[in-house]
Amino acid sequence: MGFFITLHCYIENTLDKFVTYKIDLKNLPSSKVEYDFHLDNEFFAAIEGPEVQQGNVNVHLCVKKTAEAFELHFHTEGVVVVACDRCLDEMCQPIHSEDKLWVKFGSAFAEDGDDMVIIPEDEGVINVEWFMYEFIALAIPMKHVHADGECNPELMGKLGKILRTEADDDDLDSSFATEDSFGENHPIDPRWNELKKILDNN
Repeated sequence: MGFFITLHCYIENTLDKFVTYKIDLKNLPSSKVEYDFHLDNEFFAAIEGPEVQQGNVNVHLCVKKTAEAFELHFHTEGVVVVACDRCLDEMCQPIHSEDKLWVKFGSAFAEDGDDMVIIPEDEGVINVEWFMYEFIALAIPMKHVHADGECNPELMGKLGKILRTEADDDDLDSSFATEDSFGENHPIDPRWNELKKILDNN
C-alpha cells in the first residue's frame, strides 16, 4: 500500500481524471453503500502503473460504516494483459481477488499498517482508484505463461534450437571435463552454466 501520500498529492494536482472513484465517507447516505466500477484500457492508461497497461476488470466495492472506522471490501474479477514469462508475447491473464481496506478520520493523510488508511476528517473523501489498481497488480500470479501451444512459435523455435545446442554442448563439455589422453582435467565453459540458469528460470 506504499506511496499513497505521494500518489494522492499527484492526483489532486492533475485534471482529476479519477473523480469517478472518489468516495465521500463523511456524507454516506447510509451505513452500508455499494459501488460497481468497470476498469478498462482507458483506466489503466490514465493511471500509468508499471504492472498493467491493459485490462477489462470489474470491481464491486462495499463500504460499511462502523463505530470506529469504515470497512471497504473490494471484490475484483476480470482479465489483464501481461507479458508471457516464456515467450514475452502479450497474454490475457484472468484475475480474482477479495481485499479489505480500513479507513478512519484523522488530521492528515497517513497509513497505519498494511490495510489501514487515515484521511483528513475535514475532507472526509477517499479516492480508491490506486487501491483498486494495486489489488489488481497483486492478484497477478507470480508466474504467467500461455497455455500449451499458444506461445509465439517463432520464438519457441529459436528457444528450442538454443536448448538443443546446449544439450549437445553439455555432452561435449562432459567429455572435456573428464581426463584427457594426458590425464588432465578441463573445466566446463562457465558461459553455458549461466545460459542454463536463465533458461531454467524461464
